[in-house]
Amino acid sequence: MQALQYWPPEVRRRITGVLTDIDDTLTTDGAITADALAALAALKAAGLQVIAITGRPVGWSQPFARDWPVDAIVAENGAVALFANKKGMQPDQHGRWQLSKLYQQDSAARATNFARMQQVARRVTQEVAGAVLAQDSAGRETDIAIDHSEFVQLPPASIAQAVRIMQSEGMNASVSSIHINGWFGAHNKLEGARWIVRELLGRDLDAEMACWAYVGDSTNDQLMFEAFDNSVGVANVRRFEAALTHKPRYITQGARGAGFAQVAAALLAAR
Repeated sequence: MQALQYWPPEVRRRITGVLTDIDDTLTTDGAITADALAALAALKAAGLQVIAITGRPVGWSQPFARDWPVDAIVAENGAVALFANKKGMQPDQHGRWQLSKLYQQDSAARATNFARMQQVARRVTQEVAGAVLAQDSAGRETDIAIDHSEFVQLPPASIAQAVRIMQSEGMNASVSSIHINGWFGAHNKLEGARWIVRELLGRDLDAEMACWAYVGDSTNDQLMFEAFDNSVGVANVRRFEAALTHKPRYITQGARGAGFAQVAAALLAAR
């Protein structure tokens, strides 16, 4: 991981879109910081596409998709997308647009998977000492989440045990900075990024990878760190450095929201 100052200006100048994680990347202590929010707005004002991709649930994501200066939020590790519907619509009295929601899976698959996921969730909470569902679980539609660092602290062995149980049940499992997520289906953060860029912008992400940057902070960002040459970890990614098979190419000096603001400043300085 190289310091952000070594990100070449000519490379930064080609960036037209930013994909970013939310928890501990845009947020600090669970809330977006003023500098990170201003950074999102500055990127949008400069004409860049900005899309957040998170393991958080779609219910939790709705107010942020409506209020933050982003083009979309892809929630539940690539399964669901929220974006402002501006076609033939008018914003409300507060200037907010009605949200549209897209799913990667059809309603029948979601219903079947939801029932299966609840069974796995019960198994994890019964077999892993101290394991509890994440407090945002009521807003989840396509995955389950076990808290390991948000309100409950699980040791690494317990996190690994929860992951093994999910995988033994045929689920995909991913560990973020706060949760252990499990889901059925082929989607993930990278597939979610490809999907939303195609559906929302009508473009092929793989054909324009050099024009996008990704910003993240934990092990569930590894697919993105591997896929994007312009990948950046905020400083707190070092917490997971030993567990990262694929590291970001660059790293900020600042942590969390302050780090994201530094990424935005570096992009804008090169324009």
